[in-house]
Amino acid sequence: MLSVSRALGRRLFSSAAAAAEGGAAASTSVVRKAQNPLEEFFEVERSAADDQARPHYGRGWKAAELRLKSWDDLHKLWYVLLKEKNMLMSQRQMLNSENMHFPNPERISKVKRSMCRIKHVLTERAIADPDPRRTAEMKRMINAL
Repeated sequence: MLSVSRALGRRLFSSAAAAAEGGAAASTSVVRKAQNPLEEFFEVERSAADDQARPHYGRGWKAAELRLKSWDDLHKLWYVLLKEKNMLMSQRQMLNSENMHFPNPERISKVKRSMCRIKHVLTERAIADPDPRRTAEMKRMINAL
């Protein structure tokens, strides 16, 4: 009885969420909603047919691109990269514990390099600020990242 109510609840919740999102989800790529918050720490499983064509992952952010972004955009990007790094590290740890090979280990270094570049750009902005109090406050915030 409990499993039937869970399945029905999931089906109703997913249909309600799909109706609420409407056309927004149709214009973007496939969006995966995690049933369990811990599922966000792992990538979507790919079938055997997908393994033949290895997916191509993008490059890291360049400092010149990051300099064009606002303070708020950089902070949002920082937390997106932090979430991605946590997901990759969790997946790598899980696969290592099962004596399996972690695919695309270069993704972790791309994310770490992008995070370092964000800190560098924020530090440049803090140093360029003429107000010493604001500079000190910005450096404390950057070091807390």
